Amino acid sequence: MADRPISPQSRPEEVVVDAALRPHSLTEMLGQDRLRENLSILIQAARGRNEALDHVLLYGPPGLGKTSLAHVISNEMGVGLKITAGPAIERAGDLAAILTNLRQGDILFIDEVHRLGRAVEEVLYPAMEDFALDIVIGKGPSARNIRLKLPRFTLIGATTRLALMTAPLRARFGVVYRFDFYEVEAMEKIVRRAAGLLQAPITADGIGEIARRGRGTPRVALRLLRRVRDFAQVKADGTITAELAREALSLLDVDDLGLDALDRAVLGRIVRDFRGGPVGLETIAASLSEEGDTIMDVVEPYLLQLGFLERTPRGRVATRRAYAHLGEPYPETGEQPALFNQEGQ
Repeated sequence: MADRPISPQSRPEEVVVDAALRPHSLTEMLGQDRLRENLSILIQAARGRNEALDHVLLYGPPGLGKTSLAHVISNEMGVGLKITAGPAIERAGDLAAILTNLRQGDILFIDEVHRLGRAVEEVLYPAMEDFALDIVIGKGPSARNIRLKLPRFTLIGATTRLALMTAPLRARFGVVYRFDFYEVEAMEKIVRRAAGLLQAPITADGIGEIARRGRGTPRVALRLLRRVRDFAQVKADGTITAELAREALSLLDVDDLGLDALDRAVLGRIVRDFRGGPVGLETIAASLSEEGDTIMDVVEPYLLQLGFLERTPRGRVATRRAYAHLGEPYPETGEQPALFNQEGQ
């Protein structure tokens, strides 16, 4: 996964570059027009009343800009931003330490908020609703509860798995926004802006080629741009053209629609080994020696977006489009596809 050109995980040296390419204001943020319009009204209203922003929940596939939007909101509101992740907050005391260090109006951004433990969530409920922290001192009959007041802050939660969030936690967010995959036009603007910041010469058709293969995901497009820039520097005069981009991305095993080797392997197993499905997720994962969560979170969303896969109660089914993309004949027998269980039988 770490070596995939479309992997959602960034290498340490790329984190610095990603941060430099992030938008700093809503006007610099490209795409997600409806979300930006609603958020602009929310921010202006909060600033007009001199209040902290309501709690915000962002959800959608990885790489679409949830963390970047948290930075943008912080800049627009002119307040501090504290960043953490759900798995990093292991005990209620960890969350209490973070909350007591917040200042008036600050933003606390929790990535993978669906992975918070139940004990941690219990501390978070009064903090979000009443801006208070309940602490129990002592044990047994002598134990007593102390409530500490917290400054009014804004919690921004981000998740790729909204269904795994508990209902009480989800209900405490006043604003819920969904991130969608970006249109090609928005992706082209993102690639053009990034190429300018990276000082990488690029032609209009070169921009289009990278944007088209970026899977509607800015993080993926920026990673591909960096790899193509390296290829242009070593193999050509440094200018990124459409022909050079195609050659570089072919070397990276990224096809015309942005699918890489793992994406095609998933489709290939369903089509060739399981006769188009239905087949269970764990069966697919086991046949590829991959984690089921990797396939569900990283591979499936884009395949579903393209209309290559369907999720049914019995499992995943490859569509006619998937067969066409792989160059495989679509079965026209009229027979019901075989059902494969967790063992693929």
